[in-house]
Amino acid sequence: MKQFFVSVAKWSWFGLLMLIAFGYMASGLSEPSNDRRGEVEAASDVRLDGSPPSAVPESADAESTAGPPVDSAPREASAQSESIDRVVAAVNAARNEQLAALGLQSAPPADWMTSCRRTSLALIGSGVSLQEIRALESLPEDQRESTHLSNLMRDPRFHDYWAERWTRFIVGADEGPFIVYRRRRFRHWLSDELAANRPYDQIVRDLITAEGLWTDRPEVNFLTVTFDSNDGNPDPIRLAARTSRAFLGLRIDCLQCHNDFLGNVNLGDPVETREGRQQDFHQLAAFYSSAKTNGLQGVRTGEADYEYQYLDASETVEVAPAVPYAAELLPEEGDARSRLATWVTHRDNRQFSRAAVARFWALMFGRSATEAVDNLPLDEPLPPMLEPIVDDFVQHRDVRRTIRIIAQCDAFRVDSRATFDVTPQHEERYAVFPLTRLRAEQVAGSIVQASKIKAINRDSSLLVQLIRYGSINDFLERFGDLGENEFSKDGITIPQRLLMINGNMLREAGQPNPILNATGHINLFARDDAQAIETIYLCLLNRYPSTEERDYFIDKMTERSDRAEALEDLYWTLANSTEFTWNH
Repeated sequence: MKQFFVSVAKWSWFGLLMLIAFGYMASGLSEPSNDRRGEVEAASDVRLDGSPPSAVPESADAESTAGPPVDSAPREASAQSESIDRVVAAVNAARNEQLAALGLQSAPPADWMTSCRRTSLALIGSGVSLQEIRALESLPEDQRESTHLSNLMRDPRFHDYWAERWTRFIVGADEGPFIVYRRRRFRHWLSDELAANRPYDQIVRDLITAEGLWTDRPEVNFLTVTFDSNDGNPDPIRLAARTSRAFLGLRIDCLQCHNDFLGNVNLGDPVETREGRQQDFHQLAAFYSSAKTNGLQGVRTGEADYEYQYLDASETVEVAPAVPYAAELLPEEGDARSRLATWVTHRDNRQFSRAAVARFWALMFGRSATEAVDNLPLDEPLPPMLEPIVDDFVQHRDVRRTIRIIAQCDAFRVDSRATFDVTPQHEERYAVFPLTRLRAEQVAGSIVQASKIKAINRDSSLLVQLIRYGSINDFLERFGDLGENEFSKDGITIPQRLLMINGNMLREAGQPNPILNATGHINLFARDDAQAIETIYLCLLNRYPSTEERDYFIDKMTERSDRAEALEDLYWTLANSTEFTWNH
């Protein structure tokens, strides 16, 4: 009997140790990160005729913003508002000066519905819901655009959508190595950081200096995504390439194998540049050799011990960490990755702010303001409109402030149509809003949102959220996802067009389901065909139909015996239109 109890005690002790080890791996035995994600959504009634919702107060709590877009945020301090206005004025002045020098005429400002659609596509990846349009219509017209922008920037849909966009350029679009990489946790962490409006430089510092397990320290996944190419340790080469492209807007990864012989990479002093050398890349990579995997403790910081055999060299040499330009900004004290993080995010390292602003601009417009969003040579200036925004970002490092500046400038608010002949030069210089084809996730998000009367957010039923998740994932798999190359200007393919015409997602979204779909609700509650057509247009195109369009479809609907089927066909027709699948 004694031996039995001894055996039980031993196995119990062994089981306890296993549980502790498992818990350590799962949590890292470190303090949990704060959940900065605020619950900022509120539901409300929506009426097809556009009458004001009965439950919308004139001034609501600042966190109740994702339902009807009532401007409930606290008023900006007047000094901060004036400083934003000054930056916007500087951006507009630079645009006007450039257009005048080129002899280009500018189109007039777009209407408020068009501007709000652009803002929604940029910030949440879908068009404006009917619920939001009706609530905006209850406000004075001169307040609608600013109200919609303010509400979206406090909306979890914005945090989640931009977190996914950031995840793509920070760690890529692939799922990465099994077990040691948690892309979903990394994306949620970025969403929380956006919700808290943490300064951009602090987020980047956390990524470069991350320590711990990938499970409880999501920022560590920036390092562990490279484990598959370096025998279970962070890969300094891949991390150097990602750092230069994502955070500095420099393509220096070609220097990994040889010096720059074509004059494509200029480094050194930003004023007096020199050609890039192979050493520049590997000296940058050497900083990341200090990131070591330490068993169950995850990634820890050790000594930098990087070695490499350069081209035409006979043996491997030790490579000391060094930066490719502005070496005077690199601290002399501290561990390697902390020094690198300080240099990358230094206020005098203007390239960091240039890269951030260029990326935010591309996310807002759906296209890069330069040849490539991750290729901003040190010795080449940005377009004049971006320089005042860069100056402001150097000082504030505020993502929401930068978005607000871009959304309020004339380049973003100008119409895409004009009374003069629009040329490619007009679009390149933002004399008109540049037409851009929606990315796959924007097309999918817009189709699903247009199929519902209310905004799809956390207050939506679990069934609606599951349908949205499943529909979008299936659509992206079939339509194709450009991944990190999401700003590619490739045209639509025949299989993509056929998917829009014959795909299940669009067919199911347009079905006159009286419980789930907008077409079913409109068929039940619209007073007449004119109001039904008007509401379908608002759901899909975020505008009212012209008189000619309305009269045409009224005639078509009177020829049909089943109005529900006619509305389904109208939904399908508008969703397959060029206007729906392009940002304009």
